[in-house]
Amino acid sequence: MITYTPLWETMRYKGISQYKLIKEFNFSAGQLSRLRKNAYVSTHTIETLCKILDCDVSDIMCYEKDSV
Repeated sequence: MITYTPLWETMRYKGISQYKLIKEFNFSAGQLSRLRKNAYVSTHTIETLCKILDCDVSDIMCYEKDSV
């Protein structure tokens, strides 16, 4: 499963709130909702976040093995 837990930590470290993403960077509230739910987002969305946060993909998402 892909999880976006690192995103929230990176945002906190960079001092960028979800509100700031939406209002100052015109980031989609719908995409933020999908990220909060660890749902599918496009690579374009990941790239946009990397640009805004000036970070690597690993600072936004990671793979966690499903416990079966």
